[in-house]
Amino acid sequence: MSLLSETALLAFDTSAAHCAAAVYEGDALRQAVVEPMAKGQAERILVLCQEVLAASDLAFTDLTALAVGIGPGNFTGIRISVSAARGLALGLGIPAVPVSAFEMLRDTSGLGAHAAEVVIVEAPRGAAYAQCFHYGRPSGAPEMIDPAAPPDHLRQTNLMVTGHRAEEIAGALGGTANTAEISTPAEQLARVAHWKLENGHDTDTRPAPLYVRAPDAAPARDAAPLILT
Repeated sequence: MSLLSETALLAFDTSAAHCAAAVYEGDALRQAVVEPMAKGQAERILVLCQEVLAASDLAFTDLTALAVGIGPGNFTGIRISVSAARGLALGLGIPAVPVSAFEMLRDTSGLGAHAAEVVIVEAPRGAAYAQCFHYGRPSGAPEMIDPAAPPDHLRQTNLMVTGHRAEEIAGALGGTANTAEISTPAEQLARVAHWKLENGHDTDTRPAPLYVRAPDAAPARDAAPLILT
């Protein structure tokens, strides 16, 4: 699928402590809004989407594509936006393009650049998530690493290290650092999705949460109580 001039894209994300939504119409970003919030994303996200569409003189029925942030990030938040994207895509009969936090960290002015790039996302408890990219496309599965001692298998020729603690990790791996961050999540999400649509990437992929680690909560190990009748 190529991005045509009449394309209208709605992108949204609740994978962190925010609701973010953006509209990309034709070849231009029309709206990009981020509302910080620690809870309440489920009630707010579709309303926010309606608001950014209305500000662009669009309705849901005018859309030709959706994009959604899939994490890694907050477990519950990711499920909220991914579920909304799946439902909207099914109801509207349009594609929903998944965009990871790794992709959002990449340079939106050169998304197809770098033959060897490792993108780093901050993880809990001082850890980090890492994923390798080759000219803008993932070349391996994401993994959890210790940023103070990055694994040697991430080392590559002419390596670019992008994102969290990039200078430290690039120094350890002999690469070049790009200290990027997700400072404008709605805009970064929309621009990556726009690039994916232009190049036909992930347009037939059903969005799914990207979880690198297991949830902190686990089922109780105690035996179930005996119910007497």
